[in-house]
Amino acid sequence: MGENALEMRGPVHGTKDAKRVAVGSSVGAVIETYDFIGFGTAAALYFGTAFFPGENSVTGTLAAFATLGVGFAARPLGGIVGGHLGDKVGRKPVLVGSLILMGIATFAIGLLPTYAQVGIIAPALLVAVRIIQGLAFGAEWGGAILMSYEHAPWRKKGRFTGIVQAGFPVGLLLANLVFLGSVHLGGDWAWRVPFLFSIVLVAVGLIIRSKVPESPVFDDVKEAGVTASPIKEAIKHDWQNILRGIGLRVAETAGYAVSVTYMISYLHTQSLASTSETITALCIASGIGIFATVGWAALTDRIGRRPLYIGICTFSALFGVPMFLLVNTGLFFFVIATIVLSYAVCQNALAGAQGAWFPELFTASRRASGASLAYQISAMVSGFTPFVTTLLFVWLGWLGPALLFIVYALIGLVSALATKETWGPTERRLAEVAERGAPKPSVVPTREMEHL
Repeated sequence: MGENALEMRGPVHGTKDAKRVAVGSSVGAVIETYDFIGFGTAAALYFGTAFFPGENSVTGTLAAFATLGVGFAARPLGGIVGGHLGDKVGRKPVLVGSLILMGIATFAIGLLPTYAQVGIIAPALLVAVRIIQGLAFGAEWGGAILMSYEHAPWRKKGRFTGIVQAGFPVGLLLANLVFLGSVHLGGDWAWRVPFLFSIVLVAVGLIIRSKVPESPVFDDVKEAGVTASPIKEAIKHDWQNILRGIGLRVAETAGYAVSVTYMISYLHTQSLASTSETITALCIASGIGIFATVGWAALTDRIGRRPLYIGICTFSALFGVPMFLLVNTGLFFFVIATIVLSYAVCQNALAGAQGAWFPELFTASRRASGASLAYQISAMVSGFTPFVTTLLFVWLGWLGPALLFIVYALIGLVSALATKETWGPTERRLAEVAERGAPKPSVVPTREMEHL
């Protein structure tokens, strides 16, 4: 990769708004994760009874997890639409629009009638709003991560995108703190309150995101002439990187679906931890994950994106069986330790690396489309993973989920080995030289800096 390729990353020193953009993008990620992941917690703990009652608790859990998967299945479509609009009209409009859509859908969940109240209409409505959530979340990531990436300094792309990625553990922490508090309300309010509360976060997020400036890289793309169909161009020219990205992402998001989303249900159904203990462990893990994500992402600025990915996928493959052996002891300390390792290491490290690596795999004119496709198509696998994992448990016991986690880790490892390094020693050296010769953002306008 030469200097021309590096210039597609934006200004050498970043723009004067780089930090504000990263924080603004992260705030949206917090809110959308709170909304989307909160559904997973509710599905594991409440929705089986509220929307899919029956004599067999496993059947209700399967139905709730299937509804969870519907939202993930809708994410690729959201990614296609969001990526296309991000490359055609800009990154910022996608940020604002996706947040509004997610906020409306999530608030609506808190108002839904239960099966006991309206019968089969209840799960049908739940599926409908879950699809809307999936579309919004699918459009969200590409806009948020590219805004931060394209405003950030060359040598700190990992750190700045890591701030955005850290919005996900913040959202997870907030969701579980609210669920931890609402569990004492009892009845339907235990799951309604967290969804109704989200409207406050959405209002705050919209105020912050409305003040975020457009990406300087997109401004240049627009001047040169946007591609007629970014999605088609991305599929035509970047299909190999899209496939590699899907494999990279599966290890992270589908691995999370086993080690966290399914694990919540496993701990609950096997009486290995109470609801309060499980949510407490998640809060601890997500609290650590906020700093872990940024730390892992910043580490990729020093050693590259690929080495970190290879190392963490290898660790995850080795951790699959011990993960379940530890929680099977029923000791709360081991439950906490397992969830912390699963989240703060296995998931956060991969998510931290993706923030900079995925945008670097695609050229600026079709970056939102290519990165969003790679990122969101994998969501279909992860979305139905808790459902599949539950079936594997019925068949093989805890060994089934453990083996599935290992398979996902190996898919990530193979994908990492097959994907080029975009921030190796050569790129880091060129960036250092360019940085010494380029004026600071306060001296030269952003547009001029991009072509130095």
